[in-house]
Amino acid sequence: MRIINKIIIHCSATRSDMDFSEKQLEAAHRLRGFNGCGYHFYVRKSGVISTMRDVSVPGAHCKGHNRDSIGICYEGGLAPDRTPADTRTFEQKYALRSLVQCLLQDYPDAQVYGHRELSPDLDGNGTITPNEWLKECPCFEASELRFTS
Repeated sequence: MRIINKIIIHCSATRSDMDFSEKQLEAAHRLRGFNGCGYHFYVRKSGVISTMRDVSVPGAHCKGHNRDSIGICYEGGLAPDRTPADTRTFEQKYALRSLVQCLLQDYPDAQVYGHRELSPDLDGNGTITPNEWLKECPCFEASELRFTS
């Protein structure tokens, strides 16, 4: 059994006015040389949660953090003009919160991060600031998912 210390939230970096299916996500990851989808879960705009990779298998979603994390991706993250934006639907927000809370019950010591929060600390001050983010993903503050019920 893997030790899980992190739950990392991602966006698919796809336009909110277009659908991006599980098959398309998997194909995109295979084109990048991955052995299937790198995320463990995918949350569609409808709120449907798909398991993409068993949690017993390390992901391929956040360099340097795959060994001890679970990756969750939501469909979207780009406005129609292709700029980063929190495009989550009400259904996605509910599904993400519910999924994270379920995972925290199974992995109570895990911390929740947005992908951008795990960018390199370029100035070495111990804090990852927006100017150090490699990307905007997940385009919202993942801290809003860090609550216990």
